[in-house]
Amino acid sequence: MSRELASEQVRMIADPAPLGLAAFALTTFLLSLVNAGVMPKDTEPVVLGVALAFGGIAQLLAGMWEFRKGNVFGATVFSSYGAFWLSFWAYVAFYAKDVPTEHHGVAAGWYLIGWAIFTSLMLIAALRTTAVLAALFVVLDVTFVLLGLGALFASSGLTIAGGGFGLLTAALAWYLCVAGVIAWTFGKPILPNPSLSRL
Repeated sequence: MSRELASEQVRMIADPAPLGLAAFALTTFLLSLVNAGVMPKDTEPVVLGVALAFGGIAQLLAGMWEFRKGNVFGATVFSSYGAFWLSFWAYVAFYAKDVPTEHHGVAAGWYLIGWAIFTSLMLIAALRTTAVLAALFVVLDVTFVLLGLGALFASSGLTIAGGGFGLLTAALAWYLCVAGVIAWTFGKPILPNPSLSRL
Protein backbone atom coordinates (compact mmCIF):
# COMPACT_ATOMS: atom_id res chain seq x y z
CA MET A 1 0.00 0.00 0.00
CA SER A 2 2.79 2.45 0.91
CA ARG A 3 4.58 1.65 -2.36
CA GLU A 4 1.40 2.36 -4.36
CA LEU A 5 0.93 5.64 -2.50
CA ALA A 6 4.53 6.68 -3.20
CA SER A 7 4.09 5.78 -6.88
CA GLU A 8 0.93 7.88 -7.09
CA GLN A 9 2.70 10.85 -5.47
CA VAL A 10 5.51 10.64 -8.03
CA ARG A 11 2.98 10.42 -10.86
CA MET A 12 1.36 13.64 -9.63
CA ILE A 13 4.63 15.61 -9.88
CA ALA A 14 4.60 17.85 -12.96
CA ASP A 15 7.15 17.08 -15.66
CA PRO A 16 10.22 19.22 -14.81
CA ALA A 17 11.81 18.80 -18.27
CA PRO A 18 10.24 21.89 -19.91
CA LEU A 19 11.57 24.06 -17.08
CA GLY A 20 15.06 22.61 -17.42
CA LEU A 21 14.99 23.01 -21.19
CA ALA A 22 13.74 26.61 -20.95
CA ALA A 23 16.50 27.48 -18.49
CA PHE A 24 19.15 25.88 -20.67
CA ALA A 25 17.79 27.46 -23.87
CA LEU A 26 17.61 31.07 -22.70
CA THR A 27 21.02 31.07 -21.04
CA THR A 28 22.62 29.37 -24.05
CA PHE A 29 20.91 31.84 -26.39
CA LEU A 30 22.28 34.89 -24.57
CA LEU A 31 25.86 33.61 -24.32
CA SER A 32 25.78 32.41 -27.92
CA LEU A 33 24.81 35.90 -29.07
CA VAL A 34 28.07 37.10 -27.52
CA ASN A 35 30.13 34.22 -28.94
CA ALA A 36 28.64 34.68 -32.41
CA GLY A 37 29.52 38.38 -32.35
CA VAL A 38 25.90 39.56 -32.43
CA MET A 39 26.33 41.20 -29.01
CA PRO A 40 29.64 42.92 -28.09
CA LYS A 41 31.97 40.98 -25.80
CA ASP A 42 31.64 43.61 -23.08
CA THR A 43 27.93 42.79 -22.76
CA GLU A 44 28.73 39.28 -21.46
CA PRO A 45 27.96 40.27 -17.82
CA VAL A 46 24.24 40.39 -18.78
CA VAL A 47 24.49 36.61 -19.09
CA LEU A 48 25.74 36.15 -15.53
CA GLY A 49 22.48 36.86 -13.73
CA VAL A 50 20.59 34.52 -16.04
CA ALA A 51 23.34 31.89 -15.69
CA LEU A 52 22.98 32.01 -11.91
CA ALA A 53 19.20 32.18 -11.48
CA PHE A 54 17.77 30.41 -14.53
CA GLY A 55 20.45 28.33 -16.24
CA GLY A 56 21.96 27.37 -12.90
CA ILE A 57 19.48 27.24 -10.02
CA ALA A 58 16.25 26.60 -11.97
CA GLN A 59 17.87 23.88 -14.09
CA LEU A 60 19.45 22.27 -11.03
CA LEU A 61 16.02 22.18 -9.39
CA ALA A 62 14.59 20.56 -12.53
CA GLY A 63 17.28 17.91 -12.22
CA MET A 64 16.37 17.24 -8.59
CA TRP A 65 12.69 16.83 -9.55
CA GLU A 66 13.74 14.40 -12.28
CA PHE A 67 15.45 12.35 -9.56
CA ARG A 68 12.14 12.34 -7.67
CA LYS A 69 10.36 11.08 -10.77
CA GLY A 70 12.92 8.30 -11.23
CA ASN A 71 14.31 9.67 -14.51
CA VAL A 72 18.05 8.96 -14.31
CA PHE A 73 18.82 10.53 -17.69
CA GLY A 74 16.89 13.75 -17.03
CA ALA A 75 18.25 14.03 -13.51
CA THR A 76 21.85 13.60 -14.63
CA VAL A 77 21.54 15.98 -17.58
CA PHE A 78 19.65 18.84 -15.93
CA SER A 79 21.64 18.69 -12.70
CA SER A 80 24.93 18.62 -14.58
CA TYR A 81 24.17 21.46 -16.98
CA GLY A 82 22.69 23.44 -14.10
CA ALA A 83 26.04 23.00 -12.38
CA PHE A 84 27.75 24.01 -15.64
CA TRP A 85 25.98 27.37 -15.64
CA LEU A 86 26.63 27.88 -11.93
CA SER A 87 30.32 27.16 -12.48
CA PHE A 88 30.40 29.51 -15.48
CA TRP A 89 28.84 32.25 -13.38
CA ALA A 90 31.29 31.67 -10.50
CA TYR A 91 34.33 31.52 -12.81
CA VAL A 92 33.53 34.74 -14.67
CA ALA A 93 32.30 36.62 -11.59
CA PHE A 94 34.98 35.57 -9.10
CA TYR A 95 37.81 33.36 -10.29
CA ALA A 96 38.82 34.37 -13.83
CA LYS A 97 40.77 37.34 -12.48
CA ASP A 98 43.10 34.92 -10.65
CA VAL A 99 44.13 33.17 -13.88
CA PRO A 100 47.07 34.84 -15.64
CA THR A 101 45.94 36.54 -18.84
CA GLU A 102 48.13 34.32 -21.02
CA HIS A 103 46.42 31.22 -19.56
CA HIS A 104 42.79 32.32 -19.97
CA GLY A 105 42.45 30.51 -23.29
CA VAL A 106 43.92 27.26 -21.95
CA ALA A 107 41.70 27.35 -18.85
CA ALA A 108 38.51 28.11 -20.77
CA GLY A 109 39.41 25.74 -23.60
CA TRP A 110 39.93 22.65 -21.49
CA TYR A 111 36.90 23.54 -19.36
CA LEU A 112 34.77 23.50 -22.52
CA ILE A 113 36.41 20.37 -23.93
CA GLY A 114 35.64 18.62 -20.63
CA TRP A 115 31.99 19.50 -21.07
CA ALA A 116 32.16 18.28 -24.66
CA ILE A 117 33.32 14.89 -23.37
CA PHE A 118 30.43 14.77 -20.89
CA THR A 119 27.99 15.76 -23.64
CA SER A 120 29.32 12.98 -25.89
CA LEU A 121 28.62 10.47 -23.12
CA MET A 122 25.08 11.78 -22.64
CA LEU A 123 24.57 11.71 -26.42
CA ILE A 124 24.96 7.93 -26.33
CA ALA A 125 22.04 7.71 -23.89
CA ALA A 126 20.05 10.32 -25.85
CA LEU A 127 20.05 8.01 -28.89
CA ARG A 128 17.34 6.00 -27.10
CA THR A 129 15.09 9.00 -26.38
CA THR A 130 13.64 11.16 -29.18
CA ALA A 131 14.93 12.52 -32.48
CA VAL A 132 14.92 16.18 -31.47
CA LEU A 133 16.58 15.51 -28.12
CA ALA A 134 19.31 13.45 -29.79
CA ALA A 135 19.81 16.25 -32.33
CA LEU A 136 20.10 18.72 -29.45
CA PHE A 137 22.97 16.73 -27.94
CA VAL A 138 24.75 16.44 -31.30
CA VAL A 139 24.58 20.20 -31.88
CA LEU A 140 25.53 20.97 -28.26
CA ASP A 141 28.54 18.68 -28.55
CA VAL A 142 29.70 20.50 -31.69
CA THR A 143 29.17 23.82 -29.88
CA PHE A 144 31.39 22.83 -26.97
CA VAL A 145 34.12 21.48 -29.26
CA LEU A 146 34.18 24.62 -31.42
CA LEU A 147 34.20 26.95 -28.43
CA GLY A 148 36.84 24.87 -26.66
CA LEU A 149 39.15 24.83 -29.67
CA GLY A 150 38.43 28.50 -30.28
CA ALA A 151 39.60 29.30 -26.76
CA LEU A 152 42.64 26.99 -26.91
CA PHE A 153 43.87 28.36 -30.24
CA ALA A 154 42.62 31.94 -29.78
CA SER A 155 40.55 31.54 -32.95
CA SER A 156 37.74 34.06 -33.27
CA GLY A 157 36.44 32.14 -36.31
CA LEU A 158 35.95 28.95 -34.29
CA THR A 159 34.36 30.92 -31.44
CA ILE A 160 31.92 32.63 -33.82
CA ALA A 161 31.07 29.25 -35.38
CA GLY A 162 30.53 27.86 -31.87
CA GLY A 163 28.22 30.77 -31.17
CA GLY A 164 26.22 29.93 -34.27
CA PHE A 165 25.86 26.31 -33.22
CA GLY A 166 24.97 27.55 -29.73
CA LEU A 167 22.06 29.52 -31.19
CA LEU A 168 20.86 26.36 -32.94
CA THR A 169 21.23 24.49 -29.63
CA ALA A 170 19.04 27.07 -27.92
CA ALA A 171 16.42 26.81 -30.68
CA LEU A 172 16.23 23.01 -30.32
CA ALA A 173 15.97 23.27 -26.52
CA TRP A 174 13.17 25.84 -26.84
CA TYR A 175 11.38 23.58 -29.31
CA LEU A 176 11.48 20.69 -26.83
CA CYS A 177 10.35 23.00 -24.03
CA VAL A 178 7.36 24.26 -26.00
CA ALA A 179 6.53 20.73 -27.19
CA GLY A 180 6.38 19.54 -23.58
CA VAL A 181 4.26 22.45 -22.34
CA ILE A 182 1.84 22.29 -25.29
CA ALA A 183 1.48 18.52 -24.90
CA TRP A 184 0.35 19.14 -21.31
CA THR A 185 -2.03 22.03 -22.05
CA PHE A 186 -3.60 20.29 -25.07
CA GLY A 187 -3.58 16.88 -23.42
CA LYS A 188 -1.73 15.26 -26.33
CA PRO A 189 1.50 15.72 -28.31
CA ILE A 190 1.20 18.46 -30.95
CA LEU A 191 4.74 19.24 -32.12
CA PRO A 192 6.52 16.29 -33.79
CA ASN A 193 9.35 14.62 -31.89
CA PRO A 194 9.66 10.99 -33.05
CA SER A 195 10.73 8.41 -30.51
CA LEU A 196 14.03 6.60 -31.09
CA SER A 197 13.39 3.91 -28.47
CA ARG A 198 11.70 1.60 -30.97
CA LEU A 199 14.50 1.76 -33.54
